Amino acid sequence: MIVHLKGRLDSTGIDHAVIDVGGVGYLVGASARTLSALGPIGEACTVFTELLVGEDFQRLVGFSSADERDWFRLLTAVQGVGARVALAILSALEPVDLSRAIASGDKAMVARANGVGPKLAQRIVMELKDKVGGIALGLGPAVVNAAPGASADAVSALLNLGFRPNEASVAVAAADEELGPAASLDALVRLALRKASKS
Repeated sequence: MIVHLKGRLDSTGIDHAVIDVGGVGYLVGASARTLSALGPIGEACTVFTELLVGEDFQRLVGFSSADERDWFRLLTAVQGVGARVALAILSALEPVDLSRAIASGDKAMVARANGVGPKLAQRIVMELKDKVGGIALGLGPAVVNAAPGASADAVSALLNLGFRPNEASVAVAAADEELGPAASLDALVRLALRKASKS
């Protein structure tokens, strides 16, 4: 399983990029948001990846963050949402905005993406609301209160340790509320781990 690529950005297209890793070019599909985050052609870049395998194809999809990749996985688990539609949603909405839209039941915001009609937007909101309620909490006030990026980094750290997105987000939000805006990443992670282990 290929989980990320670190190399040089060789070229980009409307919906893909080619990443040169040690002389081997990897074609990765990507959202417009990811493509814009990769930087200039010829420069070093890192993409988090998901390998899609079908009966007659193998395709790599790339993301600028692990958070975006997690959302891609959640979205494609919804009936009627394939890779193309999931990437269209991630092109239209940042993960934090998508999280808030689903948590608040805002199907109109989800329907902004190309190829997403009202019925599909409603299905996405209904099927994912329970799964991402905690993510919305972790990316809401916590990001505002903590040092810039500290909460998001803390959530990522807990995800890397094997916690589910909901568990990680709820624990980090609780830790951030207790520690306040001056909390360091290390302090957030330590307290979030203690809170997660108690839940």
